[in-house]
Amino acid sequence: MAAGTTRKISAASARAHTRKPKATAPKFGGIFKKILFVCFVGFVAWAYQATQPPPPNTCGSKNGPTVTASRIQLKDGRHLAYKEYGVPKDNAKHKIVFVHGFDSCRHDASAITAHLSPEIVESEGVYVVSFDRPGYGESDPNSKQTVKSIAYDIEELADQLGLGQRFYVVGFSLGGQIVWTCLKYIPHRLAGAALIAPAVNFWWQGIPSNLSAEAYKQQLPQDQWALRVAHYTPWLNYWWNSQKLFPGFSLIAQSPLVLSNQDIELIPRIRSIREEYQAQVRQQGEFESLHRDLAVAFGEWEFDPTGLENPFPESGVSVDLWQGEEDKIAPVELQRFIANQLPWINYHELSGAGHMFPFADGIADSVIKQLLAGNKGL
Repeated sequence: MAAGTTRKISAASARAHTRKPKATAPKFGGIFKKILFVCFVGFVAWAYQATQPPPPNTCGSKNGPTVTASRIQLKDGRHLAYKEYGVPKDNAKHKIVFVHGFDSCRHDASAITAHLSPEIVESEGVYVVSFDRPGYGESDPNSKQTVKSIAYDIEELADQLGLGQRFYVVGFSLGGQIVWTCLKYIPHRLAGAALIAPAVNFWWQGIPSNLSAEAYKQQLPQDQWALRVAHYTPWLNYWWNSQKLFPGFSLIAQSPLVLSNQDIELIPRIRSIREEYQAQVRQQGEFESLHRDLAVAFGEWEFDPTGLENPFPESGVSVDLWQGEEDKIAPVELQRFIANQLPWINYHELSGAGHMFPFADGIADSVIKQLLAGNKGL
């Protein structure tokens, strides 16, 4: 019987056979990428949601505020709320459409009606109609609102109320800025116009960049940021003015930092007038009123008011611009420039006055007298 053979195994081979396999490191890279992707998608979804305003709380809708005002229905189906002052419309010799400012409503015609002399109203036959601009008070929001659209809203309001072929427009603050659009788009309907402390868009091309930049830097830092957002990224308006990380637009917060000495003195008078209707102003939502206002007023304009030609070269219609010397909201330097560029504008600068000067004694009488005096030749 053959003897068994013995196989020799080297030490290296033995070690290879007895060595424990290396533990495989868990593949965390793929999992981390998935987590990162999910977080990114979640952030994008949150950011998108944060920029989306809530639906408007439209007056007259199922859960919306009750309609209490007189309203007309425009051609596009929207409703416009209005309020009338002065002598009865059918007896009026002079019919005025008042355009309210930022964070205001139809009742804020009080800027001229609260202290307007009854003698002037009666002797001159003055009728005033004020309306809620889209999204304010009880007027329906307008998601397609533009610089031009509000002028045609005013024209349609005048037609439906039977104000005749010609009527006056008076605008205060942001409402004063809107008067520029009336001068541009419906001048043939105007008997006269008054711009009271009109807001100025810092990006109007006709204003020298150094002058605009200087006036812009005079604004509060938070207002500079709010206006940048309104101009460059209007789709962020809702988020910027509703977030709590940084201070928002001072006029929305009703900060006293933008008030002049005269404004501060007038505040008690103004509050006593507005306390009855203050809650109505924003009742349909801040986006549809305040935020959309900012986007239109300080966005890209279809025309430059500083380059407007005289729309009344032969008719003798009076256009007056009233400005307070110490206005911290509508810079006086820009108003002086605009008035200089447009010699057909009658410029009235009031020494020591701030932005709220229409509520001071005697101002309403002066504005209305001047407005009507310019129409004597018609």
